[in-house]
Amino acid sequence: MDTLKINYKSIYYPPGGILMWIIIFLELITFGMALVAFVYYGQENAAVFHHSRMQLNTTFGAINTVFLLTSGFFMASAVDQFKENNIQKSSVFFKLAMLGGFLFLVLKSVEYYHKIESGISLDTNMFYTFYWLLTGFHVIHVIIGLVILGWTNYGMTKKNSDTVLEDVEACAAFWHMCDLIWLLLFPTLYLFF
Repeated sequence: MDTLKINYKSIYYPPGGILMWIIIFLELITFGMALVAFVYYGQENAAVFHHSRMQLNTTFGAINTVFLLTSGFFMASAVDQFKENNIQKSSVFFKLAMLGGFLFLVLKSVEYYHKIESGISLDTNMFYTFYWLLTGFHVIHVIIGLVILGWTNYGMTKKNSDTVLEDVEACAAFWHMCDLIWLLLFPTLYLFF
């Protein structure tokens, strides 16, 4: 069985390519600045932020954390299998990674539904303005990540595939960025204040 090797002298190294890492750093800086603003306004409006945070479902947030971390593990396994040139196993792990993302979206939709049913919107208060914007922006990233995973999985499993390791690693890097952003959002929104 052939094993795919990374060309460490390639300009596309680190894994996924330079462009993907520029995107990841820009996204992390954007979310980081928003979280700093959230903490700042949380200190200015401590009572409102505390009361609002108590309305969030921490169990849903924790379960969603497990979904994304498990999905990230499957994505890393997909990359490992692709490196071993075991495309069929890699595809199975791709699908399991996507399942974790879908489960995240389902549970997040339930949470959003309860908030909307309770009349909680973007205009309710400063806490919920941040909540809807930050989690909504993250959900958009998860949806984009699922499209990328699905497209890459389709590309690598078709006949005469031209999918290369850098494609799969770029896919994994984007997906892990979604995990990392959630790991910043969950404690900041659901556990502090």
